[in-house]
Amino acid sequence: MSVKQISVFIENKKGRLIAVTSCLAENEVNIRALSVADTSDFGILRLIVDQPNHACRALKEAGFTVRETDVLALEVADAPGGINTGLVVLERSGINVDYIYAFLSVEKGKALNILKVDKMEAATRALNEAGLRLLDGEEVYGR
Repeated sequence: MSVKQISVFIENKKGRLIAVTSCLAENEVNIRALSVADTSDFGILRLIVDQPNHACRALKEAGFTVRETDVLALEVADAPGGINTGLVVLERSGINVDYIYAFLSVEKGKALNILKVDKMEAATRALNEAGLRLLDGEEVYGR
């Protein structure tokens, strides 16, 4: 059970981020979550959007370098230690987390964590066996 994440490679200079968000807005794509990792020269904008295929096409047509990646969307309690439970499960299962970012859910008391892991199937199995809730794309895109 995975979610499509879009990664956009952008130069680290004035106006590049708004060029991406403007493109998505003009194409009626809603951003559900985002994260930016940057260096002095470029950045990687990671996005969860409501229409990943449409967003990828629009961004590519606008000249952006875009990549789709499967990630996990883990729902946790919006409370101290909420994400720790899932991370402990992954650690005990020998699964490495490449990166993570989070956002609040529309459901009160819940948060969503987007995780890129090195072993997707094993992570899905371990988290499910631990009774943790992974959301599918449609659940995340429509929130």
